[in-house]
Amino acid sequence: MILQNHSAVTEFVFLAFPNSRLLQGLVFITMLLIYLANILGNLLIMVTIWKEPNLHIPMYYFLWSLSTVELCFTTSVVPQMLVNVLQRKKSISIAGCGIQMFFFIALGSTDSFLLMAMAYDRYVAICHPLHYAHIMTQHRCVCLVAVSLVLGGLLSMEMAALIFHLPFNGSNQIENYFCDVNQLLKLANANTYFEEIAQFVGSVLILSVPFLLIAISYICIIRTILQIPSTKGRLQTFNTCSSHLIVVLLQYGCGSLVYLHPKSRQFDKTDHMLSLVYTFGTPILNPVIYSLRNKELKDAVRKLTVSYYSQQLVQFGDFGFEPNGLI
Repeated sequence: MILQNHSAVTEFVFLAFPNSRLLQGLVFITMLLIYLANILGNLLIMVTIWKEPNLHIPMYYFLWSLSTVELCFTTSVVPQMLVNVLQRKKSISIAGCGIQMFFFIALGSTDSFLLMAMAYDRYVAICHPLHYAHIMTQHRCVCLVAVSLVLGGLLSMEMAALIFHLPFNGSNQIENYFCDVNQLLKLANANTYFEEIAQFVGSVLILSVPFLLIAISYICIIRTILQIPSTKGRLQTFNTCSSHLIVVLLQYGCGSLVYLHPKSRQFDKTDHMLSLVYTFGTPILNPVIYSLRNKELKDAVRKLTVSYYSQQLVQFGDFGFEPNGLI
């Protein structure tokens, strides 16, 4: 990615962080705890799926990929936010801002496309169960994940090139916690009409188009479910995709409110909260939702946990310890 800067601006300063030392400490602890919970939650899902052979199927392969991308997504912005909370000068270099924005958009876009791939997987599994094994092969699953990554990277690269081609020779103050596209467009000392149109089109491609295709998939899924004669069968079938549906509503709902709502020149506290929810909230809620609503995954996590602690007890026994104390 080539950053073309035609100005004296060498860094951007974030204004959304609190100035009070007490508030800074509280914000730092809160962000750190949520970030650690996000890491642990997504790592738990990734390790469980990797360790449990029964989960080596397309649905959980996509879930493993989603957890990996979301872990990287939060990591692209949160460490810098944690550093800035404690620093007196809350800033980032223009090159660092470009890198942060690139990975934020690329990983966020990949997340969106992966949710679309997961919807396609559920559609095939429920609407065409006899052809599922033939359609959702390992090769096709890998291709869907790879295409999601490539599309996310290309869209992000195009947006980063458009933004950092603009001259920044005026204000360098960003009214947010990280390098946000909308804020950078406001700081550019040039006519940004074309870039704003490109940003809106990109948001539609990343959010609206996948959501529309997911909605069509679920219309077909619901029609198929309603044809199942027994109530128990309908509930069991719907339960296999209910977690994904909840995550879709959270992800696209927050993303649309942040990037598809009418733009204003002022960035208020509602926008701050939406940005934080989109950055922190959905990545940590996704593993929670999948863990609580998916029986297979819950059983696998329980099995992995019991196996881990059993190994620890065996190691204690090797050193002359028993669970209740010394021998």
